[in-house]
Amino acid sequence: MPFDYHRPATLEEAWRLAAADPEARFVAGGTDVMVRIREGKITPRALISLSRISDLARIAIGPTVVIGAGVRVAELERNASIRHALPVLSQAAALLGSTQIRNVATLGGNLCNASPCADLAPPLLVHDARARIATVSGAREIPLATFFVGPRASVLAPGEVLSAVVVDPPAPTARAVFLKQGRVRMDIALASLAVLLETDGQRCTRARVAAGSLGPCPMRLTETEAILTSGTLDDATLARARAAAESEVRPISDVRAGADYRRHLAGALLERAVRSLLNGAER
Repeated sequence: MPFDYHRPATLEEAWRLAAADPEARFVAGGTDVMVRIREGKITPRALISLSRISDLARIAIGPTVVIGAGVRVAELERNASIRHALPVLSQAAALLGSTQIRNVATLGGNLCNASPCADLAPPLLVHDARARIATVSGAREIPLATFFVGPRASVLAPGEVLSAVVVDPPAPTARAVFLKQGRVRMDIALASLAVLLETDGQRCTRARVAAGSLGPCPMRLTETEAILTSGTLDDATLARARAAAESEVRPISDVRAGADYRRHLAGALLERAVRSLLNGAER
């Protein structure tokens, strides 16, 4: 099915195009949208590409870390400032698809697609990231944890654009890791997990755990977090946290894996992540 394709240079121009055609769809890198169009899963009348809007492709490191929604995944992988400030985000970016996909795909596209297996969501969730949403009338920020509302569904209303992700710098003692299990190299995740810990010796003072491909949308595992901060991170505490993770997730069975296997992966990845952080994984 033919469709119009627009490449505005500013958000204001993009909003004018969207107002003129309410059925038009915003698109970033297009690595997912174009596949779904070819498969006949969506039939947009027009696409409005945000790829030329320079304001969406900026990274600012200051009192907060602000990453434009148009920043390419490859830039998240390679950018020295991001690798220093949010190394777990760079870890996740490096595991997303192929080199060719990372060179085209964007942070905003990965999040706004709202797939349960969005690789960049868990590492941002463990950093309590905020989504900055732009509209014709202004902008607002919401916790990224509330941005996803279901499979391929977000809080974005017609005409709204995710313009950036905002993260407060982690504490100097914080360490985080991202783990992903797929069937083969470059596969989308059967399960993924990001874990952030702040520790004082063997005691965890703060924990954040976020999962992908283990529910209808990327999700925080708050019960698991509470167990990790309840005492010394010994084998008994870790066993309880693993059981909680397996209980908290809400996986489905599909052609790629069964729900029981995904639930097992949630616990296994959690234990592997915590042990790697306790053994000195990169901050």
